[in-house]
Amino acid sequence: MSGPPSPWIENYLREVGFWHPATIGRGYKLDPKLINALIERWRPETHTFHLPCGECTITLEDVQLQLRLSVDEAALTGSVQSAGWGAISYDLLGAIPDNIYGGRIEMGWLRDTFLKLGNDSTELERIRYARAYILEMIGGHLTLDLLRNLVHLRWLLKLVDFRAANELSWGFAMLAILYREMCGVTKPNKAKIGG
Repeated sequence: MSGPPSPWIENYLREVGFWHPATIGRGYKLDPKLINALIERWRPETHTFHLPCGECTITLEDVQLQLRLSVDEAALTGSVQSAGWGAISYDLLGAIPDNIYGGRIEMGWLRDTFLKLGNDSTELERIRYARAYILEMIGGHLTLDLLRNLVHLRWLLKLVDFRAANELSWGFAMLAILYREMCGVTKPNKAKIGG
């Protein structure tokens, strides 16, 4: 599932608004030195980079232009707690992860469970695969944890209905997470950033 999206799920990715993020950035390499230089110039109190040429920041417009994620829709809000993450996973993905850590599942499990979509797959299998693909994209590219190995199932709850999911401001949520990570990494005792 780590490669380009299957043509069988293109319509679902378009319907939820994740087609463009699924097709960009494959095979890119992060430059740790550049990231560290930017982190050193980040000021959490103003959410800006202080550069020799002046101040700049990452805006919703940047997120919309680069990722083409919606920013003008309903906000993704609220904390999610559940004792039944296994049941939720089974209902929406058709499989239950071996380990669930406080609502988070291993990215490796997603990749191993949803290897390839066959030509003879049913519509339900394609929908589940599309959900898994989007979940892997969120956890693997858009909202990384420090080790890049876990993704929270709360995102899966937003993917029950693709049309309804397209009416959410995914770009705003991704920018908020980026700001949170940038502010957290500037603390003296934090060594790494997620994302």
